[in-house]
Amino acid sequence: MIHKPVALERCLALLTPSIERSASPIVVDATLGMGGHSEALLERFPKLRVVGLDRDKEAIAIATSRLERFADRITVIHAVYDEIAEVLSELGINGVDGILFDLGVSSLQLDHVERGFSYAHTAPLDMRMDNSTGMTAADLLSNYEKSQLIRILKVYGEERFASRIAENIIKARASGSLKTTTDLADLIKASIPAPARRIGGNPAKRTFQAIRIEVNQELEILKRALPKALNITKVGGRVVVMSFQSLEDKIVKAIFQEASESKSPRELPVEIEELKAKFELVFRGSEKASEEEIKENSRAQSVRLRAIERVAS
Repeated sequence: MIHKPVALERCLALLTPSIERSASPIVVDATLGMGGHSEALLERFPKLRVVGLDRDKEAIAIATSRLERFADRITVIHAVYDEIAEVLSELGINGVDGILFDLGVSSLQLDHVERGFSYAHTAPLDMRMDNSTGMTAADLLSNYEKSQLIRILKVYGEERFASRIAENIIKARASGSLKTTTDLADLIKASIPAPARRIGGNPAKRTFQAIRIEVNQELEILKRALPKALNITKVGGRVVVMSFQSLEDKIVKAIFQEASESKSPRELPVEIEELKAKFELVFRGSEKASEEEIKENSRAQSVRLRAIERVAS
């Protein structure tokens, strides 16, 4: 079963003005996944061309099959989304009308137990979004020093007991007892005092998130990708981003805020034309999913949606 994408109708509504103003609109689905957002866009806008990027070859195969009837209007590329400018340049595209980012781990990756993203099932310690290349979670756990482990658990997982968990990881790998996701989840549980385990959901959640972010370099890639995305957006075009955890959303907020602020000195009585902001926020702050959508799709509970429009070249 293919899940309905989070915030589907809201994303379509946010991109509609940018698509409808163009005679030959182009939208980049920077995180194609299983193709749900792209499918809806292609169905609704008959003149639209979509360029879909994804780092997950398994997702690309599913999306390509799903979107086969739109083969003449969609180009699917195996790439990480910080390669967006390079991909478009190779396709001969120098500007687009909309870009959509659906960040974080996908339903496909969570649901396929063998990918190692879930702490609820026994699987190899993988956690790669592109499982054809790169460091695995097992590699990280085997090779990172204690100080490195503590850093990623604190920064990416906001884990209070990072030092204790890191110490137990070092011990477990020395004894060869850290081989599966279940081994890791049990180790984390044993590292956290019982009173702290009773609040905040599964105690393994924060550590698994931290390791996944480090393995896939998610935050560093996002920091590189968003400025590139803004740069290739046409006047009147929009960039729409869905984040699912606070670290991502903070990056999006900061980059959007910077792009939408005038660079004119505040003490001047008039704004200098060339220093005016090239972007405007479509709405202030971030939007959450409705209670109705959360009931239908539990993944929507943590979504934070932000959108920005280019208003000057």
